[in-house]
Amino acid sequence: MKVAIGSDHRGISLRRKVVEILRQGGHEVVDVGTFSDGPCDYPDIAGQVARLVARREVDRGILICGTGLGMAIAANKFPGVRAAPCHDELTAELSRLHNDANVLCLSGDMLGPRLVERIVNTWLKTEFEGGRHLVRLQKIRELECRNGKLL
Repeated sequence: MKVAIGSDHRGISLRRKVVEILRQGGHEVVDVGTFSDGPCDYPDIAGQVARLVARREVDRGILICGTGLGMAIAANKFPGVRAAPCHDELTAELSRLHNDANVLCLSGDMLGPRLVERIVNTWLKTEFEGGRHLVRLQKIRELECRNGKLL
């Protein structure tokens, strides 16, 4: 699987750990940074990863900031991106099973490396369940199309 990953300054150390996890799992990694400890704006990083996912240049994306929330908000502005902040294995599993999340958002401040490894591995291995959830995803696509025209 080809995975794009990015973080702001608060997620740098966790991003490095997740890059290791991905590579050890045999995944191809596109790391967009940030590569500086200085402050950076998370929407810029989220936009880079979300754009790659939306254009299907990568299979999935992972974003890390202080809480994971800002990254999710920014990434979800891109049509076709379903970014989910996950804080444990269950939210990671359900984000894939029910929502077909293609961007995982993590907290660099509130999650430890062992838990993150379990979250990432669960999220990567879990397949979308389909079925009744397909109708819901189609409704999300319709919202994206309809509301995009309002802008």
